[in-house]
Amino acid sequence: MSSCSDVVHSGGCHCRRVRWQVETPASVVAWICNCSDCAMRGNTHFVVPAAKFRLDPGAEEFLTTYTFGTHTAKHTFCKVCGITSFYIPRSNPDGVAITVACVDAGTLAHVEYRNFDGKNWEGMFERSGISKFSKPAAE
Repeated sequence: MSSCSDVVHSGGCHCRRVRWQVETPASVVAWICNCSDCAMRGNTHFVVPAAKFRLDPGAEEFLTTYTFGTHTAKHTFCKVCGITSFYIPRSNPDGVAITVACVDAGTLAHVEYRNFDGKNWEGMFERSGISKFSKPAAE
């Protein structure tokens, strides 16, 4: 189900073997995280409900997954070019984190950037309200 303000964003990895579509508003809240993984990758992402994300046919064969720590987050990346264009975040295991830089140009109208202190994950998770971003919007 999409709200009237949702648009379809397309995106994927550098070599274009992993492609996807996601339905969400044209304005999103993106998280700049300093956890060990996000900091090394320079990842900035926004979170959507899993039901709003669609992986293109054939893309799955080019994906592999890395986990660490609690193994809740599923860091998916392309086996060919190594880009993480989306993943399942620890903060929102019922959602999908979309890498802002991997969204094709033209559909994101505004990105509000917020910092997430992933080095102090437990405390930040409670204060941030990030868990609500993977929940469907109220009609």
